[in-house]
Amino acid sequence: MKNVVVRNLSDEVHRAIRQRAAMHGRSAEAEIRAILTDAVQPPERVKLGSMLTAIGREIALTVEEHALLDNRDRIPAEPMEFD
Repeated sequence: MKNVVVRNLSDEVHRAIRQRAAMHGRSAEAEIRAILTDAVQPPERVKLGSMLTAIGREIALTVEEHALLDNRDRIPAEPMEFD
């Protein structure tokens, strides 16, 4: 894991982070990690595989084609061959 140092944080922001951390029952450092994680990985983001599956349902894929998409993360990719 990487470390990040934040300098020149205002007293007001630091106090707000400590208060927010206390409300969530965690340390200020854990709260900052949670804030940063939520900012860059929001829970409402749509993952590509899920989006492709939804598109497949809209265009009425066959059951077999849909099963291939459902197994996309469990079947390892085959290496490419260059003949």
